[in-house]
Amino acid sequence: MAIKPDHWIRRMALEHGMIAPFVDKQVRHANGQHIVSYGLSSYGYDIRVSDEFKVFTNVYHTVVDPKKFSNDAFVDIHTDVCIIPPNSFALARSIEYFRIPRSALTLCLGKSTYARCGIIVNVTPFEPEWEGFATIEISNTTPLPAKIYSGEGIAQVIFFEAEQECEVSYAERAGKYMGQVGIVLPRI
Repeated sequence: MAIKPDHWIRRMALEHGMIAPFVDKQVRHANGQHIVSYGLSSYGYDIRVSDEFKVFTNVYHTVVDPKKFSNDAFVDIHTDVCIIPPNSFALARSIEYFRIPRSALTLCLGKSTYARCGIIVNVTPFEPEWEGFATIEISNTTPLPAKIYSGEGIAQVIFFEAEQECEVSYAERAGKYMGQVGIVLPRI
C-alpha cells in the first residue's frame, strides 16, 4: 500500500466524488479570523465537524454497553461551539460525505491543535467501497470543559491505495455502517 498525495486525492474527489463537498486547498481563515484548518493537504484531507453533536451525560446512570447502547447516554445538541464536559466525550459527524474506492483504505487522526489541548479525536478506518458521513468521537481528557468549533477542521484523513483491489469490499459484505447519515450509534 502507498500513501496517496494531494493530486491523487484531488482527482478522486473531483472525478469520482470521493469527498463531497471537496475543498481544494487548506483553509486557515474565515471571516477575518484564524480557524482550525480544513481541506486538502499534502498527503491527506482535513475534515470538518458539523454542528450536530451527541454529548455524553450520566443523568440516567446509563451503562455504556456497545451491545445494548442506549441513546439516554447522550444529549443531542446543534451548535456552532460544542462544550464537552471534563473527562467526557461527544459524538459528531463530518461535513464531508465519503465514497472510498475499492482499492483504497483510510486512516484518520485528530488534528494537533486539538491534541495539544488534551482533546483526542477517534475515527475508525474507511474501508474499501465504504461510503457515508464519518462518525467522529471527540474525547475531552482534561479536568476542564473543552470547546469544539463546528465548521472547522477536526481530523486528517490519510489515503492509502493498494496495488490490487480487495477480494471482498465493505459494500459487498453489507457493512453495518454503510451509507450512514447523521451521527450513528454502535450497532451489533
